[in-house]
Amino acid sequence: MFPVLFNIGPLTLHTYGLLVATGLFTGVYLSALRAGKEGYNRDVVLDLGFYIVLAAIIGSRLLYVIVEYKTYLDSPLRVFKIWEGGLVFFGGVLGAIPVAVWFLRKHKIPFWPMADIFAPYVALAHGIGRLGCLAAGCCYGRPTTSWLGVTFTSDQAIARPLNTPLLPTQLFDSVNEITIFLILLVARNHKRFDGQLILLWLMLYSVGRFIVEIYRGDPRGWIIEGVLSTSQGVGIAVFVVSAFVFVKLWKRKSA
Repeated sequence: MFPVLFNIGPLTLHTYGLLVATGLFTGVYLSALRAGKEGYNRDVVLDLGFYIVLAAIIGSRLLYVIVEYKTYLDSPLRVFKIWEGGLVFFGGVLGAIPVAVWFLRKHKIPFWPMADIFAPYVALAHGIGRLGCLAAGCCYGRPTTSWLGVTFTSDQAIARPLNTPLLPTQLFDSVNEITIFLILLVARNHKRFDGQLILLWLMLYSVGRFIVEIYRGDPRGWIIEGVLSTSQGVGIAVFVVSAFVFVKLWKRKSA
């Protein structure tokens, strides 16, 4: 893969950072366009997107650092080198939601309708960002002998071992999110209640992420060593809560 696109003197353009930024920009921009079509102020939605992105980056990095704290004990300044990889998506979700609630209350915008506007494009943004993970070699899979194997050869890649075919779990997660994005676009035309799309995304992603985690080969946090990873545990909790709220809102609409 290509962890670094090019170097110009002291300037290094990391593929990971470029694709994550591209995904985030695309998601916020398309959300603002959609919000404008539904009668919301696009500039306010762009501001909301900025706060969400900032909170998501901080939250995703913070959860990763907490889980992998031993990695940073000797070099604490590496905490800020997010271009090297190391963002836990569920941490981003947990960081973004309270900030979004605060912002929407401040501007007197209803939470659920706006969450539904963002939902498909969050999935798309994450799908693009995961390609950055593939390029950098983070979140890599187990060694494999199948035709799916991806071999990392650059010393700058995070994946280990080098020169060994590994399952492209980054690509699995990207396909998962792009598929969810398409599902949500279809579901949007048949929406029965506000909150349906964001809750559907949370449930679908939790299931997909749980499965992808089974094939991961990188060192990461565990709730039950070798059995249940941190992301799987968080995913179970997110799925249960989302399903509960989904059913509750569905029944309320049907009553």
